Amino acid sequence: MTTTADDAPREKGPLPAEGAGLRFACPPSDGTEEAARRAVLRATDHLLARQHAEGWWKEDFSTDVSYDAHDLFLRHVLGILDERVAAASGRWIRSQQSADGSWPLVFDGAGHLGTTVQAYVALRLAGHPPDAEHMSRCAAWVREQGGAAAAPLEPRIWLAMLGLWSWDDLPEIPPEIIALPKWAPMNIYSFGYAMRQALVSLGVISAYRPVRPASFAIDELFVVSDGSDASAHGPAPITSWAGVFQRVNTALRAYRSVAPGPVRRTATNACARWLIDRQEADGSWGACTPITTWVVLAVHLHGYRPDHPVLKAALGFLEDCACWPEDGVRRLETVQSPVWDTCLSANALLDTGLAADHPALTGAADWLLTRQTDRPGDWAVRRPRLAPGGWAFEFENQNYPDTDDTSEAVLALRRIRHPDPARVDAAVRRAVRWSLGLQSANGGWGAFDADNTSTLPGKLPFFDYGAYCADAPVADVTAHMVEMLAALGMRRDPRTRRAVRWLLAQQEDHGAWFGRFGVNHVYGTGCVLPALVAAGVPEGHPAVRRAVAWLSSVQNEDGGWGEDWESYTDPACVGRGVSTASQTAWALLGLLAAGERDSAAVRSGVCWLTERQTDAGTWEEPQFTGTLMPGGVACRYEGYRLVFPLMALGRYARRHSTGPGDSR
Repeated sequence: MTTTADDAPREKGPLPAEGAGLRFACPPSDGTEEAARRAVLRATDHLLARQHAEGWWKEDFSTDVSYDAHDLFLRHVLGILDERVAAASGRWIRSQQSADGSWPLVFDGAGHLGTTVQAYVALRLAGHPPDAEHMSRCAAWVREQGGAAAAPLEPRIWLAMLGLWSWDDLPEIPPEIIALPKWAPMNIYSFGYAMRQALVSLGVISAYRPVRPASFAIDELFVVSDGSDASAHGPAPITSWAGVFQRVNTALRAYRSVAPGPVRRTATNACARWLIDRQEADGSWGACTPITTWVVLAVHLHGYRPDHPVLKAALGFLEDCACWPEDGVRRLETVQSPVWDTCLSANALLDTGLAADHPALTGAADWLLTRQTDRPGDWAVRRPRLAPGGWAFEFENQNYPDTDDTSEAVLALRRIRHPDPARVDAAVRRAVRWSLGLQSANGGWGAFDADNTSTLPGKLPFFDYGAYCADAPVADVTAHMVEMLAALGMRRDPRTRRAVRWLLAQQEDHGAWFGRFGVNHVYGTGCVLPALVAAGVPEGHPAVRRAVAWLSSVQNEDGGWGEDWESYTDPACVGRGVSTASQTAWALLGLLAAGERDSAAVRSGVCWLTERQTDAGTWEEPQFTGTLMPGGVACRYEGYRLVFPLMALGRYARRHSTGPGDSR
């Protein structure tokens, strides 16, 4: 029987300087293991030094420049855009432009039309002239892609508000959608939480159709049509989804012209009330700047002035999310991730053998205990009798805790030797009860809701994210829940077994699992393998061996692993990409769990990490390896380049094949 990290004896008291006090299960057998030990010590010191005095960790969270552009658009529409903010945001946006004139979704990625159009218009607001070289280069690139008319819906909504696009050429988003009952095939709760808040906001915005004209035109972004485009040949067939929604949109447009004023006012009032009821303590909606931007605009259009307490708090939140990385440069942090970063940091430190009662860990536990949600959120629509108990991703987000953060919080809390174990046990019980209550009928877990599996929202012309407009169960989140339940001794529980069966059924033909919140199959597989083994699936199980074979087959020649963001849309990119620290660590975590510690693949991966560690104890990683919307919105977690390599190397050096869920 393998000894777990929690079964091994621990040293007590603070960790001395230079990592002394970390324990490994056996002395190093060769240079690879010794190098891993040294890397763990350096990385541990670095991570401990980054902890906030209140007990949390929070690293930078980056996305593409679309949301910096939205911030300028919002300020223009509200009439509060000042020259200093515009110029500083413009410098940041300009700094992220690619050589071909476009802006990508990810570091070193291909240009993205929607992002590029928004970046260009934001730079125009910031005073960049259209004949500047970088602007001309951008405009030429946009025209090559079909022009601004070919951009996704979101940029065109902003263009309409700036007087650069016609509202009549956009789909109707009726605010009356707020009144659809919860049992209706398509209602606001059929959407995932972020799409839901955006949809309600857009219903208000679409009703008012605001226009605050920009002082310029963008004719240079359009392609003159020769009349040969498909739209000139009439509507799509009624048998297609596009045809159905074309006709529905025509009906909604007719309804707009005859809708009784009291009915529409009732709908917009209901939308505004729904939104205001969900404002968080920090003034945000979902502690997310893009969603807060949409809601601020909707509430303002409904009659709230910028100095109203609701909007004043929201604008204060947006300002607090503004970073000034250097003098005269401003960028907006899309979201802040202290709960996620703290859970991962604590689990990584525990994987190294850091004493479970170390002050850094008990401090992290103290802070996490204050972040557990204590009131119902939107998840209660489907589970009205379920008591709260989850954790959210951010500092303040009572309305939308998620199962992924909750599982990681429980995995950390159960391993930390807290001076008040009864308090921790009570928090864990609440979290487990809440988590089990959100298990979907198919056995898996989504992030924010139970059984949010409708495919209809992804077919509507409101958003461009397809199936991810809803919140169906996904392998990586379900794996973390299984790992949590196994760590609590519940691997034989029928709910755990049902989840394991669901995970096994989700394995793809090549042997990997899809990654919803990380790029991509390397992440999904690195999540699922530790969970399956922790839940009692034998290392020799065919699913485990297929996954091991796949991970080994996609290892790069340099010993690392990488997967390109394009793998979400291009099957040829699955498992292929430049080696990164986080993705190499994910692959190692999966292989270690599958009993491959002494394999050539693991040894090469460990060497890749140890040879590339910086003098500061971390790793360089400019790539975006996180995901908000597969194929649509990528993100870069600054902390991923440290915590995941530390987890993998810690488990390797201490000869613990899995981590918090190892109950074999």
